[in-house]
Amino acid sequence: MRHGVRLGIDPGDARIGVARSDPSGFLASPVETVRRGKGDLARIAKILAAEQEESTVVEVVVGLPRSLSGGEGPAAVKVREFAAGLARRVAPVPVRLVDERMTTVSAEAMLRDQGRKGGKRRAVVDQAAAVLILQHALDTERATGTAPGEILEES
Repeated sequence: MRHGVRLGIDPGDARIGVARSDPSGFLASPVETVRRGKGDLARIAKILAAEQEESTVVEVVVGLPRSLSGGEGPAAVKVREFAAGLARRVAPVPVRLVDERMTTVSAEAMLRDQGRKGGKRRAVVDQAAAVLILQHALDTERATGTAPGEILEES
């Protein structure tokens, strides 16, 4: 397992969930929900810079929404564009795309089970989804010895 913090990102149309791992790469935890739009990449870069002051950031893991069959539709195209812009902004820290099928649904269910209602749930569901995306990536790397997903090449 590579040592260092990883950021997990769940990009939605209205909000972007951000999570982080501990430096050992064992546990993901929520950081913030960033409003989607002007300045969103700058805010994520600022979060990454703050993490860099404390520890080495190994990579940024972005959830890629695939269909249940594994294909990519319009949502995946938007995420790829977002991730490419993020990669340019946070270089030389690598950005990795990982399959995030059903994470928002799982996050919603988890928060509902915890008794979070309506607006309170919407405010944190993106962070919870980012935690699930990142935790899955961490668990996969720990189990296989290889980082999951695909690394974005700088363009």
